[in-house]
Order: sequence, then structure tokens, then C-alpha cells
Amino acid sequence: MKYRIVWYRKMKEQKNLKSRRKKILIGATVIVVIGLVVFFNLRAKREKSIKVTIEKIQLHDLTSKVSASGEVKPKKNVEISAQAHGRIVKIGVVEGQEVKAGDFLLKLDATQYEANAERDRALTQSYRSQLIQSEARMKREKNNYNRQKQLFASQLISTEQLEAAKVQYDIAVAEVESIRHQIQQAEASLKSSLDSLTKTVYNSPINGIVTSLPVEEGEMAIMGTMNFSGTVLMTIADLSEMEVEVEVDETDVVGVTLGQKADVKVDALPNQVLQGTVTEIGSSAMEKVSATQQESRDFLVKVTLVNAPQSLKPGLSASADIITAEKKGVVAVPISALVLREKESKNSPSKEKTEEEGVYVVDRGRAKFIPVTKGIMGGLLIEITSGLKEGQEAIVGPYSALRDLKDGTLVKFEEKKAG
Repeated sequence: MKYRIVWYRKMKEQKNLKSRRKKILIGATVIVVIGLVVFFNLRAKREKSIKVTIEKIQLHDLTSKVSASGEVKPKKNVEISAQAHGRIVKIGVVEGQEVKAGDFLLKLDATQYEANAERDRALTQSYRSQLIQSEARMKREKNNYNRQKQLFASQLISTEQLEAAKVQYDIAVAEVESIRHQIQQAEASLKSSLDSLTKTVYNSPINGIVTSLPVEEGEMAIMGTMNFSGTVLMTIADLSEMEVEVEVDETDVVGVTLGQKADVKVDALPNQVLQGTVTEIGSSAMEKVSATQQESRDFLVKVTLVNAPQSLKPGLSASADIITAEKKGVVAVPISALVLREKESKNSPSKEKTEEEGVYVVDRGRAKFIPVTKGIMGGLLIEITSGLKEGQEAIVGPYSALRDLKDGTLVKFEEKKAG
């Protein structure tokens, strides 16, 4: 009986010991688990994250445009410039008047030019009369020379007499040729005088409207290459066909070609968008006088308007959006998403650094850089021809975040808010 009690007590003590060991093991396990959780939480909190804005990549319809400003001008615009000096004695039109081709416009004092023409005409007639006399004298000297040759052949005259007759004949021939040249000079002078006389009367070269008439009767018309007062007598424009002349920057003009469509806005017609077509592109840059040598160069581009309203006037300020390319349903991202970063060339022994352009996307909560190939631009969007696909989440900003991003950077993001 005594041994049973001792054995029972030992068994009970062993059982209690096992129970205590089990509780200690469980408690230790719980402490370890809690420690690991705390450790990983603290580690996660220590890893810096960057707050970014994202936008889901979608398909867009893009229209690439080149914008430029300029002014409205008639397609046919003729400046009537003075081609002769003289006082204006008569003006047959007023500014704003409609004229037809051939209509009388203006007349200069032609007194001096008429006198010059009469002088040259009389001089020409005088030379022609002299030519008749000289030809008769030449004929006489020729006959005399022929007789002298016959007499010389019969040994009736000397060599000196034959040579004298030959000299007289040659002089007569030369005199005739001289007078003929004088007649040609006089006729040329007469032609010039008559041409100057015709330039004292001006008729309209085209159908149109007198858009400018800066001179008045009694003023002097002055010939010249510069736009001095009196040089341009009037301007006639055909307002049935209008165009817009715009100045396109050198970086954009390479994308402009003949036949491209354009949307034109005129400041004086704020509620209208006019349609036009590119009909002329300058082959060289416009010359501008500037103190700075670093100024960008512009090229003149002409856009012919389709069905221009009658209210359109020459000289109005206008702007044109030339459509250089259009694409439907293409992958595109905001321009702000593009990042230019340096990459180290592994194959180059000099470790030369080159640049690559790409977009950061969100991959499992972290930033991932993907090199891309660009296409056309449309507004604030740019086409991505390779590298991205629809449905990916592109990091579009802010700029300060994109500047600091690297592959694998932990990001906190929110979708881009509209507007």
C-alpha cells in the first residue's frame, strides 16, 4: 500500500512537469511569433515609400497638330507701284471700290514722256532720210568703182586711180551701215519713250477691290524698290479667295506637308472655326532683324481657306492648327509620365552612360521602369508604339516623385483625379 502511494505521487509529479513544459513551450512560441510580426512590421515601416499618382493605360484617338499664328491675306493681292516719275493728275477709283481687269485706275502727267517720244520719232525719221541719201551715194560709188575696174583691165588707168575708187566705195558702204545703226538706236529710244508714256496710265490687272489707296491727285509718284511714300500707288485684292499666312517654328515645320487640313480661328470671329488646306510651305527661313543670334527661325506657311465668309478682311489676326497626323485606338500616356534616365552600357569597357526614355508602372506595389518607343503627340497625350499595353497602371506624377523613383521603389498611389 505504501509503495502504491509513492508511485502515484511520482506519476502525478511527472504529469504536472509535462504540463508545465508544454505551457512554457506554447508561451515561448507565442512570444517568438509576436516578435517576428513586430520585427517585420518595423522593417516595413522603415522602408521608405513614395506617394505617386497613377493612371490606367487606355486606348485613345490622337490628333497631332502644329499651332502657329499669323494674319489673313487675299490669295491674289497686287500692289500697283509707280513705274515712272510724275505728278498724279487723275485718280479714277476710291478705296473699297470694286474693279474689273482693264478698268482705269490712275494717270500721271505725261507731258515730258510725250515730248521724248516725239523727239525720238523725229530723230528716227531724220536718220531714215539720211539713209536714202547714203544708199544713193553708195550706189553711185559702186558703179564708179566697177567702171574703174574695166578701165584698169584695159590698162587705161593707173593702180592708184583704181584704189581711190575702191576707197570711196568703201566709205559709202560704211556710211550706210553707220546710219542704219543710228536708226536702230533711235527706234530703241523711241520704243523706250513710248513704253514710259504707257506707264503714265494704270489699269487694273485683276478683278478685285481697291483695298488701299495711299496717294491723292497732285502728289508725286516715285519709282523705287523700297516702300517709300509715292512708290506704291494702290493695292487691289481679290477677296473671293482668302488665305492665312502663319509663321511655323523650325522644329515643327518638318512635319507640315502640302494638302494637310487646318482649323483656323480668326480673332475677329470668335465663334467660328474655319477650314483650310496647306497650299504653300516656305523653302527657307524668314529673315528677321534681331540683336540676338540665338533667335529661333520661323518658316512661312500659307493655308488657303475653304468657303471663307464675306466678313473676312485682309490683315485680321488669325491662328491655325495644322493637323499633321491622326491615329485611332492607340496606346497613349500623358506626356508627364515619360521619364528620361541614364543607363550604364554593360558591353562598353569605358562604362559609358547612355540615356533611355521610358515609363514607370506599378508592379505589386512597387515601381518598375519600362523603356518605350514613342509615336505621335496629341494634346497632352503621346502614343506609345512599344513597351506598354492597355490596362497597366502608369505612374504619371508628381514630377518630384518621378525624379526620385527607381526600380523596386515602394509606392503609395492613388488614381489620378479628373480635372
